[in-house]
Amino acid sequence: MESCKTEKANSIVDQPCGLYVHIPFCDSKCGYCDFYSVALKDRETKPLVEAVVEELKQRTASLEYNISTVFVGGGTPTTLPSDELRLVLEAISKSVGQVELDEFTVEANPATVEYEKAQLLKQCGVSRVSMGAQSFFPEELATLERLHTPDDIAPSVATLRRAGISQINLDLIFGIPGQTIETWTQSLQRAIDLSPNHIACYGLTYEPNTRLTAMRAASRITPCDEGLEADMFLLTIDILCAAGYDQYETSNFARPGCASQHNLIYWRNQPYIGIGPSAAGCVDNRRYKNVSDVNGYVKLMQQQHHAEVEVETLRREALMLESVLMQLRLIEGISIDAFLRRFNIDPREQFATVLPHLVTLGKIAVTDAYILLTPQGRLVADAVIRELAYACGPMNTSLNVLEN
Repeated sequence: MESCKTEKANSIVDQPCGLYVHIPFCDSKCGYCDFYSVALKDRETKPLVEAVVEELKQRTASLEYNISTVFVGGGTPTTLPSDELRLVLEAISKSVGQVELDEFTVEANPATVEYEKAQLLKQCGVSRVSMGAQSFFPEELATLERLHTPDDIAPSVATLRRAGISQINLDLIFGIPGQTIETWTQSLQRAIDLSPNHIACYGLTYEPNTRLTAMRAASRITPCDEGLEADMFLLTIDILCAAGYDQYETSNFARPGCASQHNLIYWRNQPYIGIGPSAAGCVDNRRYKNVSDVNGYVKLMQQQHHAEVEVETLRREALMLESVLMQLRLIEGISIDAFLRRFNIDPREQFATVLPHLVTLGKIAVTDAYILLTPQGRLVADAVIRELAYACGPMNTSLNVLEN
């Protein structure tokens, strides 16, 4: 942290903890997006910002963990007026105190990156900006209902670098209706040409209650062929690895040393705090979710100083299952040592009824340190994970799903 740093008592638990702050405002909601977000229009943003600052104080005042990473997402946080964006960033910095962050990330849209705001991010200690480029073809961006154009992407990257932001993420989407191997290859290459530290490539998903899903149901768009989408995914690995990006998670690629430390906290099932409307957190096996409504969030924060509407205490079996679900997304896989320390059982013993079969099928590899998906296993990851999941609790399993 730089100019925004203030003192805070040292935390007593020596374990990484992530902090996520959700700013739901954006210029318009994209047709494929199922995250809680609202169009800014003429909304007054100050009440939301003040409520977020208050929740930050409440959540971190007695926190027994060192916050090691921060991610401010949305929505598009950089749509906030500069003075209100500063309030949020300074409140985050005050909550973190003198602890040196491993990473401080803010999301931005290529159409909202202005030099003055980029400078503000840098002044308040932001080390990484994540931008949703999604595609370098206007017709594909139009299908996704993105507001920016391909011509906005390179200048936004240049603006961030001029302001001194050292780490830049670019997100891309494959499987867009009308997309071809040729256009996907060109989008990948144009992203590589900008030399970002990190590239995330996600297959388009049709989430419930989104405009894109409604358009598919009405036959207004034709989804990408599954075989073509699989080819795009395999091509992504080849192209990005050849360009010097390591695949460290199913959809994420980074230059050496540039993996997203914040996302690794999620994938390793470590504690994280969620701030803002619709944000979720999980600390000491207690998981909560805030109300998904700006006005409702502000009202609850004013009345009761928290906005939780869902709370659960996770049982051992549920935590074990989530560790499997999340850690197998990582190329490194499930850490045998970390699993043993957390659950007091060797995962090779826990999954003894299914591991040999999965290894024989070539879907899973077991080393001295990790249980991981093979390249073949990553193509059917959901099925493999389902088999391991059955071994987390008193459930019966059928292995024939992997033999088809």
